[in-house]
Amino acid sequence: MSEWGVVVFRSSHLAVRAEKVVAKLGIECKLIPVPRHLSSDCGVALRFHLPDFDRVQSALTDAHVEFEFITAED
Repeated sequence: MSEWGVVVFRSSHLAVRAEKVVAKLGIECKLIPVPRHLSSDCGVALRFHLPDFDRVQSALTDAHVEFEFITAED
């Protein structure tokens, strides 16, 4: 099982905004290139520790940051 989760966005702007929202809560995260097997739409994704999945999803939803999907990184 993967130890990382990845959030994919429609734009780099949304990815940067998401990083700020998640980091403000003290959740470790990092912007990374989108793994090619996930999407080719946006060049940037947000990586986080998989145990924080629910917190990341809730934080982004509460802050109205749109994302394509969240998944475990293979």
